[in-house]
Amino acid sequence: MTFNDIFKSSFLENVSAVSLLDMVLALALAFGVGMFIFLIYKKTYAGVMYSSSFGVTLVALTMITTLVILAVTSNVVLSLGMVGALSIVRFRTAIKEPLDIAFLFWAIAAGIVLAAGFIPLAVIGSVIIGVILLVFANRKAHANPYIVVLSCQNKAAEDKAMQLLNERTQRCVCKSKSARAGKLELNLEVRLKDDNTDFVNELSALPGVESAVLVSYNGDYMG
Repeated sequence: MTFNDIFKSSFLENVSAVSLLDMVLALALAFGVGMFIFLIYKKTYAGVMYSSSFGVTLVALTMITTLVILAVTSNVVLSLGMVGALSIVRFRTAIKEPLDIAFLFWAIAAGIVLAAGFIPLAVIGSVIIGVILLVFANRKAHANPYIVVLSCQNKAAEDKAMQLLNERTQRCVCKSKSARAGKLELNLEVRLKDDNTDFVNELSALPGVESAVLVSYNGDYMG
């Protein structure tokens, strides 16, 4: 067997399995849909620190998925090999925001649908998903939760602080409490009646209260 015989196989015959026009059109549409996903992600992001690299990843992921599916649909043998190759890939990047998972899956699904030739489904479906995310992700709660970190010297100071919080806030729930000699520490979830936070100053001025700290709270982090 000569060197030329090795390459006289279906490998070279499959080079033109996907036309140049189809490749350019699919990748252009994937870029457009990926940019739309990126813009929706930017508009709906509500985390602590925005990452522009993740937005670029969404665009690249849409295009890469389209590229892979185009190759898979053109060759059945290649599709089996691709499944085996991708099964050994491991992603170690931690996803901090639950909504980021939806964007990743959206980018992958859009790339698959585009490469399969269902262009109206990919475009119209992405528009509908984007509108839904814009409506619900940017919807603010009527009363944002806060955490009050309270440090008291004794039980009497704790009772006075709790009485003040119940009077000045819409809701006050004790999340945790720790006690040691001469000191009590409480984490309280509160809902404010309005934007006035002067009650924190009144808390710190109570006899026996060493400190009172108010921080925003979204269920995942404090800051």
